[in-house]
Amino acid sequence: MQLLVGLGNPGNKYETTRHNIGFRFVDTLAEKQGLRFAAAPRFKAELTEWQTGTHRVLLVKPQTFMNNSGECVGPLAHYYGIESSDIFVVYDDLDLASGKFRMRTGGGHGGHNGLKSLNQHLPDGNYHRLKIGIGRPPAGMEVTPWVLGRADATDREQEARIFAALLEEMPTVLDGNLALAGNHMHLHLQEK
Repeated sequence: MQLLVGLGNPGNKYETTRHNIGFRFVDTLAEKQGLRFAAAPRFKAELTEWQTGTHRVLLVKPQTFMNNSGECVGPLAHYYGIESSDIFVVYDDLDLASGKFRMRTGGGHGGHNGLKSLNQHLPDGNYHRLKIGIGRPPAGMEVTPWVLGRADATDREQEARIFAALLEEMPTVLDGNLALAGNHMHLHLQEK
């Protein structure tokens, strides 16, 4: 089994914020596959299972709030005996412009509080990171109001393009071939 974790904050007031891009991606995937999330209070999560080809994937939306995401993901990984190398995390990245994405395995938290929490609750940081750009706030604006602000129409359009390309490449991503999936995504996005 693998975990595909979308990072975000629970509750309607956060649904459309930049910080909830991970939740929106797993929601989009679940909807496309005809899956429904169910509450799993034991793990402080909403979960649904996706069977795709040879992969059995648990889609996860932590209900702990972003800064405590590891309190959900760590126990889930432990319970199911899932190695870090079988965990894929989708989240917002300030250092990438809107409409950009990057995938990598391992690395630091880059100041992202959700990743800080994951790193505290997983045995190592060798999970896969699927970063979707939200850009930096304008000069003079603090980071918190920016990430908790609503994405505008242009940002949502860019997000939809990335989601479509990423959905197409999920089998390759789940095979652990992030470089190939990334190359395909770049080509796909250039054609649009």
